Amino acid sequence: MQLVENLEYNTERSHLIIPEYGRHFQKMVDYAVSIEDPVERNKIAQAIISVMGNLQPHLRDVPDFQHKLWDQLFIMSDFKLDVESPFPITSKEILRQRPEPLEYPQNFPKYRFYGNNIKRMVDVAVEWEKGDKRSGLEYAIANHMKKCYLNWNKDVVDDKTIFKHLYELSDGQIDLASEEVNLTDSGQFLKNRVAKTPRSNNSGKKNQRNNNNRGKKRY
Repeated sequence: MQLVENLEYNTERSHLIIPEYGRHFQKMVDYAVSIEDPVERNKIAQAIISVMGNLQPHLRDVPDFQHKLWDQLFIMSDFKLDVESPFPITSKEILRQRPEPLEYPQNFPKYRFYGNNIKRMVDVAVEWEKGDKRSGLEYAIANHMKKCYLNWNKDVVDDKTIFKHLYELSDGQIDLASEEVNLTDSGQFLKNRVAKTPRSNNSGKKNQRNNNNRGKKRY
């Protein structure tokens, strides 16, 4: 009867700050906080750090591994543990700071299906001097834009549409519509895409035969 009365339920226990270390480890940290002798408290803290390192031997080659262990020790003590740390103690305020939001790397959100690399290529092309080299790059960019467009739209696209988009992406500095350039036919892009698609008819029939033979007795 006495054993039943001494049972503890998780709902009645204190919250685990780092659950990965478990309840007993949290009790060790709480005991270290309660020690009044600073020498003994530092000794216990060093012992706890040693045990923490033994629990994660796969992380010993990670840079600043010991620093991470000391940070976790202070976090588990709710920064109430007063010991001499070999590393700068991270404050609670710094840990609670929210990171700055990252901007989405989209240079031209109107035509997202082309991707950011196309916009970077266009920016490089407009910096080149006009000539055969730049003309070749502009043609390659337009051809790749047509391929990207077909991957997104999966239908035939007119070259004038690609030239118009390229004109907008280059801020009017690349105008292939006035040069009477013909891009690769849309059917060729679609044909290459179909040719690269793996055939599944034979594999499906093979799996069907295996399923039909499953469970049959063999003599």
